[in-house]
This record gives sequence, C-alpha cells and structure tokens, in this order.
Amino acid sequence: METMKTESMDECILVCVYYGPNGERLIRRGGKIAKMLNCPLYVLTVDSQPEDEWDIEKNHFISAWKKIAEELGAEQMIVKYNEKRPLVKVICDVTKQKNVTQIVLGQTAQSRWEEITKGSIINELLNEISFVDLHIVSVSRELKVQEGFYEKGIRAYLLEVAGGYMLCFNHTHLDKYEGIFYKEVGTDFNNGVFKFMKGNEIIEVLVIDDHVKDINDRIN
Repeated sequence: METMKTESMDECILVCVYYGPNGERLIRRGGKIAKMLNCPLYVLTVDSQPEDEWDIEKNHFISAWKKIAEELGAEQMIVKYNEKRPLVKVICDVTKQKNVTQIVLGQTAQSRWEEITKGSIINELLNEISFVDLHIVSVSRELKVQEGFYEKGIRAYLLEVAGGYMLCFNHTHLDKYEGIFYKEVGTDFNNGVFKFMKGNEIIEVLVIDDHVKDINDRIN
C-alpha cells in the first residue's frame, strides 16, 4: 500500500472493523481523523476461522476494506485470522506493536441486560489500554440480511440490459458488476439486495424480479 506521508508521528490511528455494512463507514472515519492529524492509519479485523474457511461474504468484505484502506493511504490492513485469543487481547497487542494512540470502533445500541451478561468491549479496552483515546461510532445492527429477512449471501453478477441490469449467477465476459446477492426469505422470485464494489465504495441496490432498474438508486 502507498503509505501516508507523516509529520505528526506522536499520533497513530487504528480502526477496528467486523463483517457487516458499517466497516466502510468506520474506516473512512478513521481516515478522516488520520488526515486531520497527518498521522499513520491502520485497519484491523479479527476472525476466529481459518482463512480457507471464509465464505464468499467475508472475502467480499475483506477485499472491499483493503481497497478503501489503500485509497485512504493506510499503512496496513491487518487481518488476524484463525485467532483464538479474546478480541480485546488482539486489539491491545496490535495497539502496542504499532504505537497506536487512538482507536476507532463501532458499537450498536446495547441494553443494560446485554451489557451485564455479555460485558462491554469498550469497558475492557479502557481497563487494558487506558492510555489510548477511543472514538466510539454509533452503528446500526447488521442489515436485515442477518435478522431473518434475507437468505445467506451468494455470489452473483449484474448484466447490463435495456432498462437497467439483470441479475445472473453464472460469470460471463459481459457481466458489469460482481457482488453478493441476498434473497428475500419466503419468495420464489429473485427479490432482495445486491451488494457490490464500485470503485472504492460499497453499494447496495434493490433487486426486483431479477432486475435492478438503476444502480444509482441505492439503499445505503
């Protein structure tokens, strides 16, 4: 990756991302802070599975984040796979290795009961690395894709046709975009959400009866 020219070496930003629709937003937030401070930027994601067991959706997110990190001039996109240590331990180790001074991470709304039973990663980080500033970005929970409205994502393509784009599942040289299709649960038709990369941006569009009318009519 092309490294960011730095003058303020006393500051260093680490963005922590996990699979879902909020990763791009967090990386860009971290990039904005790093640019303002003129300091190094790192992006970290942690997964307990071996890399060869990742599904198409995980690979899609990783690929997209790497492109965005490169666009923003990040020093490195750090991918910790097959990781068995607690998440907080991994974040703390990377923080110390890279001399990180500020961490950007997202948090969904959490009930008091959830906080009591599951704990809060933010509180754990504050206890472990109190010398680091935390930037907590309020993020939405996973898209309805993971709330029972959509089936698991599968690889698909958009083929440009008269009046828009047609969804297809076999790759050809005529395909315009490659991405992930999430089909609505309980329908025999290919209705749902198609998620793909355009440049360095993740875009989500509605699919109705195998067709996307306009890729600029996005839902995110």
